[in-house]
Amino acid sequence: MKILAAVLILFVLSTNNFKGIQLLETKKNKREVISKVKHGPDGRKEIDRFFSNKKLGSFVEDNKTFFRLFAPSAVKVFLVISDSLKDNVGISYEMIKDSDGVWEYVADGEKSGAYYGYKVFHQKSVKEAPLCIDPYSKAVASFNTYMNPRKSIVIKETDYNWEKDTWIRNDWRDLIIYEMHIRDMTAHASSGAKERGTYQGLIEKGISGGINYIKNLGVNAVELLPAQEFANTEIPYNRSAFGKLNTWNPYERNHWGYMTAAFFAPESYYSGEGFLKLGWNIWQGKSGKQINDFKDMVKAFHKEGIAVIMDVVYNHLSEYEIGNLKEIDKNYYFRLDEKGNFIMQSGTGNDLRTEAPMMRRLIVESILYWMNEYHIDGFRFDLGKLIDWETIELIEREAKKINPDVVLICEPWGGGYDPMGFSLRGWSSWNDQIRNGIKGENPFNGPGWIFGSWYGNNDPERIKSYVNGTLIQDKFGLFLKKEHSVNYLESHDGYTLGDFIRIALGDVKGDQIIKDIDKHSKLTPLQVKLNKLAALFLFTSQGITMIHEGQEFARSKVISKDTHASDKNKEKIDHNSYEKDNETNYINDNHAKLNEELVNYYKGLIKLRNEFAAFRRADYKEINFLKIKENPFALGYQLEHGGNLFIVLFNADRNNKYEFILPEGTWEILVNENEAGTDILGRVKSKIVLDPSAGCVLINSK
Repeated sequence: MKILAAVLILFVLSTNNFKGIQLLETKKNKREVISKVKHGPDGRKEIDRFFSNKKLGSFVEDNKTFFRLFAPSAVKVFLVISDSLKDNVGISYEMIKDSDGVWEYVADGEKSGAYYGYKVFHQKSVKEAPLCIDPYSKAVASFNTYMNPRKSIVIKETDYNWEKDTWIRNDWRDLIIYEMHIRDMTAHASSGAKERGTYQGLIEKGISGGINYIKNLGVNAVELLPAQEFANTEIPYNRSAFGKLNTWNPYERNHWGYMTAAFFAPESYYSGEGFLKLGWNIWQGKSGKQINDFKDMVKAFHKEGIAVIMDVVYNHLSEYEIGNLKEIDKNYYFRLDEKGNFIMQSGTGNDLRTEAPMMRRLIVESILYWMNEYHIDGFRFDLGKLIDWETIELIEREAKKINPDVVLICEPWGGGYDPMGFSLRGWSSWNDQIRNGIKGENPFNGPGWIFGSWYGNNDPERIKSYVNGTLIQDKFGLFLKKEHSVNYLESHDGYTLGDFIRIALGDVKGDQIIKDIDKHSKLTPLQVKLNKLAALFLFTSQGITMIHEGQEFARSKVISKDTHASDKNKEKIDHNSYEKDNETNYINDNHAKLNEELVNYYKGLIKLRNEFAAFRRADYKEINFLKIKENPFALGYQLEHGGNLFIVLFNADRNNKYEFILPEGTWEILVNENEAGTDILGRVKSKIVLDPSAGCVLINSK
């Protein structure tokens, strides 16, 4: 019935030709299209009649500089231009509004490099308004302090030397993604980078960290935590603002980047002009250097055959700042309740009204801009269920016109939970079910299969479904195609896999003070076994594979002792390190060397997966499970694809060995509990006995 329902939905979508989402096509049918757009609970149909196809933002053409802003509710708008960031007054120009809600001013000459913003008035009686950045800013300068005041920069787009670079077009089934934070990869001294924590530091040659480390792992894609310009700072500690008293963030920082401020601009902090060198209360990004730095980074990854995927946040806006869409047109751009208050399903202060025609246009044009201007290969959408379906469908259609193999990944929750809904539309999603089933939901009372335990609705049949890609033809399945399942056991959120295992085994308590981080980071034999078992299951399962930075050496996020004095949790394990721009998050190459055995195991599994298509492209019927007796935590299957015949075996029982009876013939061992790769480690016939918490991969030697 699931398959039939899925087919019917796909038929409806295809025959309907995605009506109501063709907002970028022509202005001719805009009234007809807008009338079909679904509206939020406030039913703002009147304001949604405004729609324009005019080019927005600032741009230079024919020795003139154009400034355009969509703000249909405003009664007056002034453009403010200055040549210096020290000039807090600037020169003001009154803008003219057209019938579609677009305000415009055309300046003589090229204003490249000038700083500008908009003062938007919604009542004629008001005499002052904050300076707002342009929603279409290609670069911004940000003052690193509370409320993140910014100024947009006029950018004349010039020819960048891409050296014939273009998109990397991977079959989704072949993707092995390394989720990473740009700054984390080289901010630690052990990386060897000169420009630590920057775009340029990430791609430095001749160092142990950064792109060199990632390349040596063998992955073929990186997924960058948010790198669109975002709010670096939050409310001062123990002070009130926006109706909130900051008792939770003594660092007053936002490190991960899930508070976007400018959807077309690269994050300037990673160009090394901000906190990194000069500290607080200074302007960063003022030179616009971040544009070419970002392009250099993408080009360098592409030269190594590594695709670049961006984590993007279009469900909400930066919460703690003034001078953005909230002041430009709150009523148009945000979901509001009946009293005009922000709706906060995102949990972060303000949910964007993605269903609004011009908000939808901004989102789609932002995606296409990053593809065309920065050669981005794909996107991961934060809290994607908060984005309306019409916008989701339009993104997919328009992006594929540029790159048919563009990677589209969704976090399928936020306004509900619907991986199947995204799969029906051709999107992939993070598969939290395989994460929770294999690792567990939490290390205290929710361990999973690798611990010889069942979490939630998991059982032997459920574990088998993960092997096949968690397809809807299996019970509790989520996806139409295996490549729609992004299989992962660790991400930036929650405990690292290494820490999850440490805590679940009882080797360390969740609130334990850890004085010797090096000793703590060094894995015990049992910790090594469970990390390897989890990795082996992940890399031999069908679907997209994702690991998080440091997972390959069981990184531990111990809160640095040399951190904020008010942090009462220092020297404890952290499971939500979003605010820590310090060694809690930085990749420590010394710890990778401490656990080199595990790093090499990951490298071997990546090599195995890259070498043999069977672990990426096998059909459902090509996977046949072995009959298991008496041990519910043992799993085995035969896999035949592309002329190769494999047997993959697991014994997740914590206490007992298990004997597997093998089909006739000689079987060569490619993976055992100690090593992984494509080299032959030994040969077996008839049977093989696996120790507790161990696995292996065998290939038939014909």
